[in-house]
Amino acid sequence: MILSLIYQTIVIVLLLSFSFGPAFFALMNTGIKHGYKTGSLLAVGIVLSDFLLCLLVILLIDLGATHLIHNEMNQRFMGLMAGLVLVVFGALYFRKPIAKKDVSIVIGKPSAGTMIFKGFFLNSLNPAVWLLWLGNVTAVSKSLNYSIFRMIVYFGITLSLVLLVELAKVSAAGKLKKVLTEKTMHKINSITGILLIIFGLVLIYNHYFGLI
Repeated sequence: MILSLIYQTIVIVLLLSFSFGPAFFALMNTGIKHGYKTGSLLAVGIVLSDFLLCLLVILLIDLGATHLIHNEMNQRFMGLMAGLVLVVFGALYFRKPIAKKDVSIVIGKPSAGTMIFKGFFLNSLNPAVWLLWLGNVTAVSKSLNYSIFRMIVYFGITLSLVLLVELAKVSAAGKLKKVLTEKTMHKINSITGILLIIFGLVLIYNHYFGLI
């Protein structure tokens, strides 16, 4: 059982940390643009979202109400809302580029609450994350004989590892900031914005036409 849990932990950490979704690109962009401290706040928001989603799925399974996640109408509503939010977030990256030649000087650095809020909702509004957690909790519950307390402790430890990996990613991205020019920073912002808008439009298209 221990080896099974270790394997599942590694898989969960890799899935959550290196799924190339909107939260991943927003995190890397924030680390590059604003540095480690601000990027770490976004990471905290993302992991906090994962923890609360995990708790919610555990409760839904315990109550036998996982059909709420699988319900087609609920998935469609979540997909449309997530798509709209991602398009708006993506559009914000096309604001005027940093005016200072020294990119280490950041104008209008976002507040701590804003970054945590942004990370939380970027992650929470992604329907794929909900399904991912449904799969994670279901798989782990078999190894832990479905003890709610043990699952909360297990996922708390697992998400602590995820947070460490996220902070390492932010740190690595932040170091790139020292060698980037204003022009490169603008390109990175544009690419991030385009990717978020694409993610959003794909979600809207798929869920509006009921393709998934």
